[in-house]
Amino acid sequence: MDGESVNGRRRLGATLRACLKLSTAVLLLLSAGQASAHTRSVSYSSWVLEPDGGTVTLRLSQLELTRLPWGPVWGAQLDAELERYLTERLQLFSAGEPCSPSNAPRLLPSPADRMVVEWRVSCKLDGPLEIRSLLLREVAPSHLHFARLSGAGESLLERVLTAAEPSWALAPTRQEDGTIEESGSSLGSYLRLGIQHIGTGPDHLAFVLALILIAARFGEVAAVITGFTLAHSLTLAVAVLGLARPESQEIAALVGLSIVLVAAENIFLLSRRPRSIPLLLALGLMAMALLSLLGIGSLGAVTLSGMALFTLCYFGLLARARRPARIRVAIAFAFGLVHGFGFAGVLAELALPSGRLLPALLGFNLGVEVGQLVLVVALWPILRDLARLRSGGPHRALVEVGSAGLCSVGMFWLLTRAFG
Repeated sequence: MDGESVNGRRRLGATLRACLKLSTAVLLLLSAGQASAHTRSVSYSSWVLEPDGGTVTLRLSQLELTRLPWGPVWGAQLDAELERYLTERLQLFSAGEPCSPSNAPRLLPSPADRMVVEWRVSCKLDGPLEIRSLLLREVAPSHLHFARLSGAGESLLERVLTAAEPSWALAPTRQEDGTIEESGSSLGSYLRLGIQHIGTGPDHLAFVLALILIAARFGEVAAVITGFTLAHSLTLAVAVLGLARPESQEIAALVGLSIVLVAAENIFLLSRRPRSIPLLLALGLMAMALLSLLGIGSLGAVTLSGMALFTLCYFGLLARARRPARIRVAIAFAFGLVHGFGFAGVLAELALPSGRLLPALLGFNLGVEVGQLVLVVALWPILRDLARLRSGGPHRALVEVGSAGLCSVGMFWLLTRAFG
């Protein structure tokens, strides 16, 4: 048997092993429970305080409501049990006592994919004040609730409430007309908000991990992270300023697709660049495009067909590239544009006045960067040390298994977000 035949069989074996790892991981992941099909769990509330109580406006997606026994709200009335649940789980306290609802929650006009509810609470605001949220804690322990306090004029303060910190102690000042006002959020508060957001966004962290997993030198890591940062900073600003607001479900699905492609690229490069990997990905995307033409799924057929063509062209470049790391910077930038729209959801939902956008954008973006750098600083020394052991064997094994796992996770997110 000549050397060429042996090499061919080795390449085929490497391809089959990569596909087997990928398929096994996908099957294991798709057997997970229905709760895993949801994206990050988030809700929002706005509070206007007055001397005798206040008004709260709650915004909650219909997808979040599927976690609860009452399900989505499509009609004009709220279920009585849901009303009680909302008013008991999202409360204002004065001097340690809960303010009681003075009217039943009522639905406000809203897009079809979300519910907007408003109700008033009554109590004398003459003691220490506190906003407390226990929304969805029993079904989504990692749920984030973003509370916004509104006072006179445009003065605002925001706070993220979590399972670890479900309460927000307020220190408002009373104005001459009796209204309650707070000072605006600082740059540091938005910095913390950005760190918390990236820390609770496993899809964004998974993409960064997929990017750095195969990097051979720190220069490669720095290049791809820089490209990703520049791109998502650009679209974050564009989205928050209201210049462009793509559909959140489509962006979430494309974020999943970005993880699939980058993780599959790792497998492709380690498996001596077999054509079967990009072909399988492209065929899968075209199958999704056909389903889209039948009215199934949230992603458009043109978008999916374009992604299939992009996949074939991109992997075609990789197959011929002597230094694939340079091309990876381009893919990091391209998908960074998508992730930027995903980051923008929190700030856009807060609906900040124009005078507050600059510190919010700067602080939030810096927070996102800090979250990313923590991941890179924590993992890069481990990857570097593994690459030095036994001629890089342990590092290669980690990249293969890790990339297969990330690819399957991205595939799961893509399918559940596109068809869920």
